[in-house]
Amino acid sequence: MEIIIGVVAGIVGGLGMGGGTILILLLSLLLDIEQHIAQATNVIFFVPTAVSAIIVSLKNHNINIKIGIPVIIWGCIGAFVGAEISTYMDVGILRKCFGAFLIIVAIYQSYEYIKNKKRHTNEKQKKGG
Repeated sequence: MEIIIGVVAGIVGGLGMGGGTILILLLSLLLDIEQHIAQATNVIFFVPTAVSAIIVSLKNHNINIKIGIPVIIWGCIGAFVGAEISTYMDVGILRKCFGAFLIIVAIYQSYEYIKNKKRHTNEKQKKGG
């Protein structure tokens, strides 16, 4: 089961869609791992998979370094603060926060899908009509 979870999360992460989100969800649901441990496991998972994705993205010239550097710096600061906060949070509250995050991501992704589908349909109608 761990191999399947790792492969699925790695593929999703390599696609740039947040493999850690999937990893935490699968570890919590399928292996019944406590939220704190699932999130910490995600950090260990994230580093090598992110390095792999960075190498491929740099090779394909898909990274804007001017934007990337400040994001890295502030992301590290935010990660430190978030990790400190989460260590003091009750597991139930942490799980609810993670669930709310997943719902927000799902709503946003659904909205983007519908918006792109409508745009594609409109472009197709303009070309055909």
